[in-house]
Amino acid sequence: MTDPVLGFTYDASVLPPADPPASSVERVLWRYQRALPEFVWDAAQLEGNPFTYPDVLTLMDGVTVGGHKLSDEAQVRGLIDSSRLLVSLVKSGAFALDKTTSHTIHAVLARDEAFDAGLFRGEGQETTTPSVYLGEHGRHIPPLTEAGAANLTTLYAAGLEAIAATPTVTGQARLYFLFAALHQFYFDGNKRTGRAMMNGHLLSHGLDALSIPAAARHTFNATMVGFYRTKDATAMLGFLATTAQRAAEDPRPAHDR
Repeated sequence: MTDPVLGFTYDASVLPPADPPASSVERVLWRYQRALPEFVWDAAQLEGNPFTYPDVLTLMDGVTVGGHKLSDEAQVRGLIDSSRLLVSLVKSGAFALDKTTSHTIHAVLARDEAFDAGLFRGEGQETTTPSVYLGEHGRHIPPLTEAGAANLTTLYAAGLEAIAATPTVTGQARLYFLFAALHQFYFDGNKRTGRAMMNGHLLSHGLDALSIPAAARHTFNATMVGFYRTKDATAMLGFLATTAQRAAEDPRPAHDR
């Protein structure tokens, strides 16, 4: 199907016909927190960050790690702090799939990387329009940055309405991630923020969060390039479905398998 609001097409058959059985929010949060070092490390690896898994564990314990650039450490700290913030929002019932929550998470996650962190492009001081580099395939150009971000705010609201019409929480979460990644509402950290929002939506409905394994980095990046080029989300939705299925079948941390 084609969704002109979301900005991409997809084969609806790759979306789950029903959600898996839900657990309590407390139970899925416990599982998420237990796996938090892996979630952080996986996300850092997708960004090309050189921090090792032991490095992440050390930083999460409040100990600095030598031999790394300050920018790499800041990125990992943003992932750690925003993940802990996500837990707090879900636990308190304050999480919502909305602009306010997205801004709150982005302000922490990308505080040391993005212009105007915690604001849509155009809501702050910066007025340039960024692009996503696709290697030999050129660049993906998102909607223009306009002063006040009225265009992005309107697009975001319409996208949320279209996503809400999807019958499953799992489908809503995955479509949200791709919607956020495509339109680049922020100057940086869009995929990371989109995945955090995806996981917050899952967790708040008693469903397990989803991490993209570091070992799948190449496949993830290549499939995302295809998505940006064609505006067809079928392959990416299939990738997310396969990743979730593998995690359900073997819940051990990827580095222990």
